[in-house]
Amino acid sequence: MKRSGSADLPLHYGHVPPWLAQRMAKLGLAITESILLEYGRAEVIRRLSNPFWFQSLGAVMGMDWHSSGITTSVMGALKKSINPLSKELGIYICGGKGKFSRETPNELLKIAEKTGLNGQELVRSSKLSAKVDNTAIQDGFQLYLHSFILSSDGDWAVVQQGMSDANSTARRYHWHSENLKSFVEEPHTGICGINQGKILNLTANEADLTRKTMMSITDESPNRMIAEVQKLVMPNHHDVRSKDIDLKRLGSILWLAQEKKPSDFEELLLLEGMGPRTLQSMALVSEVIYGTPSRFSDPARYSFANGGKDGHPFPVPVNVYDETISVLQHAVEKAKIGNTDKQQAIKALHQITRNAERDFTPNMDFDKVIEKERTESWKYGGRTVFGREQPPRDKQLRLF
Repeated sequence: MKRSGSADLPLHYGHVPPWLAQRMAKLGLAITESILLEYGRAEVIRRLSNPFWFQSLGAVMGMDWHSSGITTSVMGALKKSINPLSKELGIYICGGKGKFSRETPNELLKIAEKTGLNGQELVRSSKLSAKVDNTAIQDGFQLYLHSFILSSDGDWAVVQQGMSDANSTARRYHWHSENLKSFVEEPHTGICGINQGKILNLTANEADLTRKTMMSITDESPNRMIAEVQKLVMPNHHDVRSKDIDLKRLGSILWLAQEKKPSDFEELLLLEGMGPRTLQSMALVSEVIYGTPSRFSDPARYSFANGGKDGHPFPVPVNVYDETISVLQHAVEKAKIGNTDKQQAIKALHQITRNAERDFTPNMDFDKVIEKERTESWKYGGRTVFGREQPPRDKQLRLF
């Protein structure tokens, strides 16, 4: 399994106002359809699995470029706009925040019935991706959002987010089904975020011996293992208390594991009750008994397209936003009937800007650029969660 990466984000509360949510859905759909027409379904899945691209998408859609709300709002907007057209587009979005995340298995099974895909395998992938990020990798973030994006070809991505009560940040995890090898051995290609120090990461290459040791524990008699735990842990570590290692729960999970005979570590993660604390206990027990260790570029600029709902770097220029949506929608509709002129024009614009960057030497005053955007925001229908932008006092006098 290739996990594409993760991103740490400041935890922001609040909601996306309806006027922005509606536009995010329209722009998200237009962008998705443009990618589908140019590159196909696999590329949509691939991009959503990239944390930097995803963050840039959220920024260009008018969300605060660095906030945790990007994950919820972007996935909510895409699900709202894409799912009604899933049969046509071949893209399906399941899950969501809180209670909606728990609906993912049922949603996947329904999609499998329509598409002929292996529903049970998809459900397994959904559950394992969550288990790994929440249990096998214990970095202090508890998952509260799980979105599973699927194509009719069987490619999928997972975008899920966890929250840390300790430092009021959220961390987003991205998965991609491409080059599927293992859920439990180096499943990620990179982690973007603040170093949390030493964490329990049972997916690291260095943890291979620990994983094998933990699997060997499941073949032992539960009574024998409990005796070993009591003998090796309790007498030698007097500060270990029952809340640190629940021997009754550990014994029952070992019994369950022995009954089900998991063939690999993935099966162990899926066992009922195998949460973070139990798995951590097993890792530490493994270390005590056998002596093995159990240790482990710039999205912000896109916010200058449509600002941010909280006014950073400047208010959302609603009129500009609507125009952007209109241009993209027209380009997509024209391309669907074979007229790709508008789509090619948009593509050419991208190339032009890239060419211009080669010999460009920035000499602007960054603060003045933002100040100008904010001062003139009222001209473009500037709006934030706090209300509509008003013209400066002298401008208001002239208007009246």
